[in-house]
Amino acid sequence: MTLAFGIDIGGSGIKGAPVDLTTGEFTMPRLRIPTPQPATPEQVIHTAAEVWSSFGPAITDLPIGITLPSVVTHGITRTACNIDPAWIDYPAADAMVAAFARPVALLNDADAAGLAEARLGAARGQSGLVIVTTLGTGIGSALIFNGTLIPNSELGNLEIDGVIAEKRAAANIRTQENLSWPDYIARLQRYYERVEYLFSPDLFVVGGGISREADLFLPYLSLRTPIVAAQLRNQAGIVGAAWYAAQPA
Repeated sequence: MTLAFGIDIGGSGIKGAPVDLTTGEFTMPRLRIPTPQPATPEQVIHTAAEVWSSFGPAITDLPIGITLPSVVTHGITRTACNIDPAWIDYPAADAMVAAFARPVALLNDADAAGLAEARLGAARGQSGLVIVTTLGTGIGSALIFNGTLIPNSELGNLEIDGVIAEKRAAANIRTQENLSWPDYIARLQRYYERVEYLFSPDLFVVGGGISREADLFLPYLSLRTPIVAAQLRNQAGIVGAAWYAAQPA
């Protein structure tokens, strides 16, 4: 059994658990602590370390992976989505290493979800290009080519028909605008057909909370590319972070 520890930092909660990387299952129950407000780097990192330390000495030597709702390049967070603007251009990896007193692997939350689905979920064993999208308060994305992550794709920020895609097709937009399923499906169709045209993927995987209702919209999308619901759902961030942390540097 290969184990690693994953922490998924979100706008409302910071969640963590040790993960069996052969199955994607948690080996101890997940712990969630509300994200502190304001979600400044210092407060969030302190809370993430609290999540980790709460599991005690059994997990002390495990690799640690941490996700953030941010573009991450060379350990620096370049954007801030649903967290404090102080994260922009912040040396997050160095600060986390200091707080945890051990190495930490840091990556974007959608990228972590994509890795989890590619390695242990709906895209396991799929060759070629897999595009994982998460439909939620925005549209997150991950590109996985032959098992290798191409980080920070941000396909929710594509401009389609003069509008940023996630401003029309994110799951929360359906709720905010009280869209019928047919109307929302039309927006998803336009989004996915555009992404398909630009990237010609071998598989789409659709995650986010709305994936629980995949039967209400996925069968009605007309694409050349197969499109399936994510399997790991809310576990994906933790699982992907843990898997990423366990890879050789």
